[in-house]
Amino acid sequence: KLFDDEGIPTHSSKEQEGVEHLVMRKYKDYEEFIDFQPDLLTDLHTPYLLRGLERLSKSYQCLDASRPWLCYWIVHSLALLKHPIPDEQKLRICKFLSKCQNKEGGFGGGPGQMSHLAPTYAAVNCLCELATEEAYSVINRKSLLEFLWRMKQKDGSFTMHEGGEADTRSLYCAASVVALVGLVEKVVDLFDNSPQWVVRCQTYEGGIGGAPGAEAHGGYTFCGYAALVILNHAKLVDTDKLLRWVVNRQMSLEGGFQGRTNKLVDGCYSFWQGGVLPLLHNKVLEDSHLAELNEHSWLYDQGALQFYLLLCCQSSFGGLVDKPGKSPDFYHTCYGLSGLSSAQHPPTPHPYIIGGAANQLEPIHPAFNVTCNAVIAALEHFNKLPL
Repeated sequence: KLFDDEGIPTHSSKEQEGVEHLVMRKYKDYEEFIDFQPDLLTDLHTPYLLRGLERLSKSYQCLDASRPWLCYWIVHSLALLKHPIPDEQKLRICKFLSKCQNKEGGFGGGPGQMSHLAPTYAAVNCLCELATEEAYSVINRKSLLEFLWRMKQKDGSFTMHEGGEADTRSLYCAASVVALVGLVEKVVDLFDNSPQWVVRCQTYEGGIGGAPGAEAHGGYTFCGYAALVILNHAKLVDTDKLLRWVVNRQMSLEGGFQGRTNKLVDGCYSFWQGGVLPLLHNKVLEDSHLAELNEHSWLYDQGALQFYLLLCCQSSFGGLVDKPGKSPDFYHTCYGLSGLSSAQHPPTPHPYIIGGAANQLEPIHPAFNVTCNAVIAALEHFNKLPL
């Protein structure tokens, strides 16, 4: 239903109404064609992504310290679309990321830049998504652990870099890379009091903030809860409050998710919020009164999310956008497609696809946001290696 400002318009309510009118226009156009099925515009998205691997416009200069992220967003998106990357190009990506890895451990945002947990996570995910021996060999697990130990704080949190900020993102990045390279069960002491720190970040609303006392936020909620799942301590949070907060972030008219209470819909939260529900699945199943509801779905309207992404977030130039009227970028392409993949693959063995079968994406592992096949291959590789 349309937003009701209860007769007290605000800046936020006016923006909400504006977005709703844009979305309604998209949906009404769709309703005029009864037999029309929304298509995933793979033929547009693939060349858009491939161009990004070769050359970026000047507008991306501001992301000079995020170059491993650009590699990850593009490589992961192509993997979801089932588009192979030529071997020569894979080698070039590996060579570039190896230049971003520092001798003291971890990856920087570019060659010669200081080690930082965010691009470290992006680089490890990208290399695992490439799934080649050359890619795996880039990751120096010994120096990686040394870097993580330096980032670990007494309260269980992790700083992003030497002297940097500590929040749930950095803890998640640390837990994710350690798990993906097969070391999480071998370095338990590294996270000895980290789960308790995450619990302190859960707010009165039920979501998780960036730090104790901060506002609940979709990105931080995913990072905090995914870290607990990876570390096998998901039961420590108040699951009922968390579930209530997450499901109420799906917008009733748009079908997509917002990142925080009283905010606008955004395509990237298709993953940051929608990705929390698969992680909550097993825990919620333990609650008998929700078990029947949760048997065939992730406890949100997966069809509505798919319609929002397919009808409102695809750019005619290729790539996905935040919301109608915005420009495409690799970040929203990556997380929009990840959210779409998650919505397409419910807990049942049968995919739930809005549109034709050609819309089906590769399934993702919700804790890492890497394709399931890539996670399996990475763990098989790294578990064979000596410590």
